[in-house]
Amino acid sequence: MKKLVVKLDLHDDRGRSKAMQVVSGFGGIGSLNMDTKDNKLTVSGDFDPIKVVNKLRKSWHTDIVSVGPAKEDDGKKNEDQVIKANQGYYPTPHTYYYMPYYEETQSCVIC
Repeated sequence: MKKLVVKLDLHDDRGRSKAMQVVSGFGGIGSLNMDTKDNKLTVSGDFDPIKVVNKLRKSWHTDIVSVGPAKEDDGKKNEDQVIKANQGYYPTPHTYYYMPYYEETQSCVIC
């Protein structure tokens, strides 16, 4: 588990959401957190920090604040929060059966 904190040159909410969307596309991302006041993006999980920073630098001025191992407690708390947030979010799938309606018709008997 790694933890990366970068400071981005963002000006509006659209840029913030776009940056988070770009980072969330990488595999192994455990959690993302954006500090809107300081424009700091915190990424934790099992990912390659170099690839993440290079991708962000293609669109925004990016300064690395810190890179290092993530605390195990932080990941467990985030997983518990995600599990609690997802409980009840996805509705139970319903199974629908189609039963055609047939009218009983009078039968013709040929004698």
